[in-house]
Amino acid sequence: MIKHRHFILHKPYGYLSQFINNQTKRKKKLLGELHDFPDGTMAIGRLDFASEGLLLLTTDGKVSAEIRSNKYEKEYYVQVDGIITQKEIEQLKNGVEIGFEGKKYTTKPGKAFLIDDPQFPLRSQKIRDERHGPTSWVSVIITEGKFRQVRKMTAAVGFPTLRLIRVRIGEIKIDDLANGKVLEVDGFM
Repeated sequence: MIKHRHFILHKPYGYLSQFINNQTKRKKKLLGELHDFPDGTMAIGRLDFASEGLLLLTTDGKVSAEIRSNKYEKEYYVQVDGIITQKEIEQLKNGVEIGFEGKKYTTKPGKAFLIDDPQFPLRSQKIRDERHGPTSWVSVIITEGKFRQVRKMTAAVGFPTLRLIRVRIGEIKIDDLANGKVLEVDGFM
């Protein structure tokens, strides 16, 4: 019987959520540079190049498919450009229209609420400072995961995302796992 391995990673800004880069033109940082993962390790879902936070990895394709299903909530802390109000929070909760694969798509209802600045360490590339206007933070909780969905959602209500950090998938939280660190676990759910 195959013994599968599972990992929790705090993905830093500037890394692709993959192990092989098929684009020969640009050298991008890949997950394999953060830890000596076993052959066959795959990211469960993705975080784009500019996104940070919780990423689960496994050697078990069945576990990957289960967690990618719509059964598990994914929570993101999102720093947006401007002071988001309760009106926009309600829009995020109820679902907003975004573009997906060249078509209009209305996101499924989820959860959203204002949060205080979570005081994450500064990221490697500076975002901007208060001279460019105020920012605010919102928690967005969804069960689906379309391409760049959370970024598209905040933009759809008039508040572009400046920083996006996934903090939870199901019951698994990033907690105090430092940026770029990996924790091997027995399983996920």
